[in-house]
Amino acid sequence: MSTLSNDHAVIRLHPKDDVVIATRQLLSGARIASEDLVVTGLIPPGHKIATRAIAAGEPVKRYNQIIGVAKEAIARGQHVHTQNLSMADFAREHEFGIDKHPTPFVDTPATFMGIRRDDGRVATRNFVGVLTSVNCSATVARAIADHFRRDVHPEVLADYPNVDGVIALTHGLGCGIDMQGEGLGILRRTLAGYAVHPNFHSVLFVGLGCETNQIGGVLESAGLKDGERLRSFTIQDSGGTRKTIERGIAMVKEMLADANRAQREPVPASHLIVGLQCGGSDGYSGISANPALGAAVDKLVAHGGTAILSETPEVYGAEHLLTRRAISREVGEKLLARIKWWEGYCERNGAAMDNNPSAGNKVGGLTTILEKSLGAVAKGGTTNLVEVYEYAQRVDAKGFVFMDSPGYDPMSATGQVASGANLICFTTGRGSAYGCAPSPSLKLATNTALWERQEDDMDINCGGVIDGTATIDQLGDEIFQMMLDCASGVPSKSEQHGYGQSEFVPWQVGVVT
Repeated sequence: MSTLSNDHAVIRLHPKDDVVIATRQLLSGARIASEDLVVTGLIPPGHKIATRAIAAGEPVKRYNQIIGVAKEAIARGQHVHTQNLSMADFAREHEFGIDKHPTPFVDTPATFMGIRRDDGRVATRNFVGVLTSVNCSATVARAIADHFRRDVHPEVLADYPNVDGVIALTHGLGCGIDMQGEGLGILRRTLAGYAVHPNFHSVLFVGLGCETNQIGGVLESAGLKDGERLRSFTIQDSGGTRKTIERGIAMVKEMLADANRAQREPVPASHLIVGLQCGGSDGYSGISANPALGAAVDKLVAHGGTAILSETPEVYGAEHLLTRRAISREVGEKLLARIKWWEGYCERNGAAMDNNPSAGNKVGGLTTILEKSLGAVAKGGTTNLVEVYEYAQRVDAKGFVFMDSPGYDPMSATGQVASGANLICFTTGRGSAYGCAPSPSLKLATNTALWERQEDDMDINCGGVIDGTATIDQLGDEIFQMMLDCASGVPSKSEQHGYGQSEFVPWQVGVVT
């Protein structure tokens, strides 16, 4: 039998864990000297190996936290996964603020080249946006934006080098929805957040005219009015599709000269608001990319910036770690209230909170939502949880915050951008392809094999943590610098490929009739 060292064969995350994580595919009979362990059966990379005999019904720990219970007896050296591990229903003690601590702010904050807006906020990109109130106006909105596509009509924006582009963000909602319901309220809050997002210099709002989600209602809900930088009209009032497209193109042309006057200047990193996402997670996510992003978040907060953790169903089972970091019991209780809402939401709809991980997550080594959540919260670093927001609610606090959202990445990130995020950082182990206009999205690969296979889509490789060639702190420094560079205008891989417009997905909560 071959002997493999701990550095190259497995990773132990905590002395009290019942499992170690394979760093490569391990064959039956392989000996792991550091654990005095012989592997039984084939172990895929990123998957778990039992380091002790576990009786049926016993809890199993990873990160020194319970990730499930054994469905049957598990022998030392055996593969631990869906065949022998299941979701654990156990009480978690929610303590408030016992891990909070002073934030070590830096004396001289870092800067990036941002664009100051009139309201004091700072943009990382300079777009003209075309938004829609309803699915019925999506086609004309895309036609308006397509007229200004640089890859098709480069001459149209040739005189406006400071404008990053004209983009249309369309959706399938806006009608057949309760006029007084929560769903319409969330949609309007989302659209209003985009309408005033600093990464949009100006916005056209296009409707059909007879939809439930009237543009006037969207604007009124947020105290907005038509002006030079926010203009609205409908297909019905404009006289049909062709005339609406022509009218929209003319309006954009009127906006471009002023938008082109935007200039980048050095601004403090405190103006960065970074949405944190993970998608296509694997067994390495909670070991490499997520904690590396967490280290970058700690640096961002120390420089006065803001980071938004979301995906509420994917912190389920790890929320007790966040309440311990809450600056007050009130903030911690806000998070628990959102967890309770989700439990009721799932019950009402015949679903379950443990309807996760996805098929791809399981192939990558994640077995239960508890295991996935414990790795996911690592994106939030170690600083205090200072506030909890509802979906698409304007984020006005500085530091580490939480915004309620589904776990579906495009829907979650849409809410974060509506809340004000001017940059997204997205970790992935399976290889998600994603963008989030108007805010750039950086992709962090959890393992080197993914990086080598899909480098076209990945901005940084965090697999060095698994390979033993990089540390969490080293990668945290690199990611933080990459945040500053991207916020200064360096395009992310997803921007280079044109991702972002199709990934606008507002959360649909209400009943559609």
